[in-house]
Amino acid sequence: MSYKPYVPEKTDLREFTLKALILGVIMTVILGAANAYLGLRAGMTIAATYPAAVIGMAVLRIFKGSILEENFARTVGSIGESVAAGAIFTIPAFIISGAWLKFDTLDAYLKSTALMFVGGLLGIMFVTFLRRVMVTDPELGFPESVAASEIHKAGQKGSQGAKFLFQAMGLGALIYTLGVVRIFSATKEFIIKVGTVGASFVRLGTAQDAPKVVGGGSVAVSGPGIYPAYIGVGYIIGPRLASLNFAGGVLAWGLFAPLLMFFLGPQLVEKFYGPGVAMADVGWSDMMVNVWKFIIRPIAVGGMLVGAGYTLFRMRKNLAAGMKRSISDVKKATGQAEVTSRIEKDLNIRLVLGILAITFVMMIFVYKIFSGSFSSAILAALVMAVAGFFFAAVSGNLVGQIGSSNNPVSGLTLSTLIIAALLMVVVGATGVSGVAAVLGVAAVVCVSSAVAGEMLQDLKVGHILGGTPWKMQVGNIFGVLLASLALYFPLLVLHGAFTFGSKELSAPQAGLMAALAQGIVGKEMAWPLVIVGMLMGFAFILVQLKSPMLVAVGMYLPLETTFAIFCGGMIKGIVERMSNRRSLNPAQKIRVENVGILLASGLIAGEALTGLVRATWKFLFFQKVLGADIPEIFANASYYVGLAVLVLIGAYLVLIPLRHPGRADEPPPPSAVV
Repeated sequence: MSYKPYVPEKTDLREFTLKALILGVIMTVILGAANAYLGLRAGMTIAATYPAAVIGMAVLRIFKGSILEENFARTVGSIGESVAAGAIFTIPAFIISGAWLKFDTLDAYLKSTALMFVGGLLGIMFVTFLRRVMVTDPELGFPESVAASEIHKAGQKGSQGAKFLFQAMGLGALIYTLGVVRIFSATKEFIIKVGTVGASFVRLGTAQDAPKVVGGGSVAVSGPGIYPAYIGVGYIIGPRLASLNFAGGVLAWGLFAPLLMFFLGPQLVEKFYGPGVAMADVGWSDMMVNVWKFIIRPIAVGGMLVGAGYTLFRMRKNLAAGMKRSISDVKKATGQAEVTSRIEKDLNIRLVLGILAITFVMMIFVYKIFSGSFSSAILAALVMAVAGFFFAAVSGNLVGQIGSSNNPVSGLTLSTLIIAALLMVVVGATGVSGVAAVLGVAAVVCVSSAVAGEMLQDLKVGHILGGTPWKMQVGNIFGVLLASLALYFPLLVLHGAFTFGSKELSAPQAGLMAALAQGIVGKEMAWPLVIVGMLMGFAFILVQLKSPMLVAVGMYLPLETTFAIFCGGMIKGIVERMSNRRSLNPAQKIRVENVGILLASGLIAGEALTGLVRATWKFLFFQKVLGADIPEIFANASYYVGLAVLVLIGAYLVLIPLRHPGRADEPPPPSAVV
């Protein structure tokens, strides 16, 4: 059967318009910033394709925009998420590793912007080179692209998607603003009660005795934080993956930390606070946090390393097929004649090759600044070019098979980082400059791979709807440029307000990149602890855990974060069970699922954007002028108020989707979840 786009080839509809471009770049900055917040806090990002599609349709409908304008705005609007994903996995690593001493400088801004823009531009150029073959490959189903195209088609007949999304954004923003995010941190009185339970469990005496001995275990059994974003993340990833993530938190705070404190409490106090300091002078909570930060987190890094490697190993057949197909696609692409059809016209191949050549030369000079020598800079640029193209092609193929949300960008970047680090050691690049050069290569490749996957997904949507490829490619260049110029500032205010690598801003992937770069080039890694973590990860593989990486990330994150994600997963499980009990047909179940995903995405966006406002306010005013944080309403509210809010969010995510299954005789829409 021949290919027929939704908008016929010869139909002339408005597409690349100023209003669609402006809307797209606004969305790319906002959604990119929201994902930067989420990724640094929870170590996960969400695909921006669906929120961008819904918002784009809602806004452009006011201006009587066409479906191709909506497609163009969504394409530009969703690319910021992939730039943000690449940035948060690597740029904070410069600060965590000590390669950059300050982040609030013009030098840091220029370097961060250059890395993001070059990586994003390379991703677009690489995929432009391969698009024509990949989007027509019958082996690549592009599940998320099909779902996004159906959102646009449904919007032509009227859709409630925007209502669900904006409603949930308002609720997420309201809950965060009221300050209930700290309810389960609770008052000192409540912590003592919990400490009594912990003390009884590990047989260390009463709560009153806890400060005089090793401790009462209060942190190990703390409750979930009321974070709408984390609950939304848990809902999206589902009960099984949310449980795996929470299992890491249970291991870290419920097993490793109490055992270390029980057997090594006095020695650890001396190690962290110096000789002569007694346990009575140190708070239990502070000690537990130090044990987690300096002992358990390096173990988690080892687990994440094995988890990332195992993810790539499990995908070895897809990766091998992607390598083979990408080489074949290059040959086909270079051998194809120039086309005149609107729906098949890409950027001119000579222009693409010229941009790639100029970018390569520019990167040599950028890496010269990082490494301090031209030989190391040339090597770094070569690694970036080869690995960037290779992983962009592989990323595109993986997105075609499993969707952008499941694309293992951090695992691909980790492979590049290790190769670059080993090569830097070979050429004699050591110390801070060597670490910076390695992280620079990783940053470009990470952004390039993320952008390539998202770009190819968007081009497939355009292929289905009848969009013009070269217009979408030019639009995404604008999107990448604006995102690169703007996303430094959310990173700046978040770091200024909370600090990269802190409990409030864990940045697990960036911590992993920093640890590896330091360990290989700077020789500063706590290898015994990392090796223990690697053995633990290997044990997870032996017991056939679905995602050892997710468990290790759970160990790296604060307990209240993983607990909130777990609660979101359990809420999703309740929705699935109730859908089955109501005997909904497959089409209705998909509609229920899609409404739930929009609500969860709205909760995430609402908290993320409000959190950025709070961080900006704190960074620019309270911290600089008053030296204090924003006062929070209900910051020390009762445990029961927090429980009521959690129940409210759960009821919202359960009842609203179940009330909108649609008619039983309606045709099934593609699921928004892969």
